[in-house]
Amino acid sequence: MNRPTILLTGAAGQLGRELARLLPAHGEVTATDRTRLDLANVDAVVRAVRGLRPRLIVNAAGYTAVDRAERESEAADAVNARAPAILAEEAKRLDALLVHYSTDYVFDGEAGSPYAEDAPAHPVNAYGRGKLRGEEAIAAVDGTSLVFRTSWIYSLHGQNFLLTIRRLARERDELRVVADQHGVPNWSRALAEATSAIVGRGLSALAERSGVYHMSAQGSTTWFEFARAILGPIERPRVIPIATAEYPTLAKRPAYAVLATRKLEECFGIVLPEWRESLARCLAGQE
Repeated sequence: MNRPTILLTGAAGQLGRELARLLPAHGEVTATDRTRLDLANVDAVVRAVRGLRPRLIVNAAGYTAVDRAERESEAADAVNARAPAILAEEAKRLDALLVHYSTDYVFDGEAGSPYAEDAPAHPVNAYGRGKLRGEEAIAAVDGTSLVFRTSWIYSLHGQNFLLTIRRLARERDELRVVADQHGVPNWSRALAEATSAIVGRGLSALAERSGVYHMSAQGSTTWFEFARAILGPIERPRVIPIATAEYPTLAKRPAYAVLATRKLEECFGIVLPEWRESLARCLAGQE
């Protein structure tokens, strides 16, 4: 029996790194990073897909510098909006499945309870607007696709909040961290494991389940409490809660961006662990 060909983009990123380790269980993986496949180059993307003819495309690449996207919206949109459209078109042409990742930042943060997949999207920054355009482009193609929205991704590699807090803890006696933005931290490995479990059901079984799903850990927290959980019971540095207004950024962040995950559970039987459980596994060095 021939194993399906899988194209993975963003393989050098936090999520892509984990997917590159797990997806070979389901097919022959061609893993690409920006040096091998620049998603901003439309012709290169088309050539790569048509040359490989994959049965599954997993797009783990993204322009994730949220503040820089305010100044470089065109560059961000090339990766977050236009590239997903091209991948969706090429996947439909090949009758392949596209798996794509989006963000909680498609919401404005005005809700007081977890956002369901069909909640009105209203992003408040350029990054969120670009990611939403990517989602809309995929839906417009009307091929076979699974779009997984997630949030606050971290790992022991790359650039993320966890590593930033650990670095600053070595350099400072006091850390001032925003305490009025609510969301859910997600370990890249847990996301990759959930994706792998879904792909393991077989590509034909997934064709009738196209759509947007929220893939996120259970529970919720703030950046302040996340920082405290990362550092554990230590006396120094002191972690001081502050308001968003005390930490101005180029891009506005949603005050509340917790994702409801019932649809993922009902459709695929997937429930990610509570966020503190995944953080404990990550910090224990199980990377």
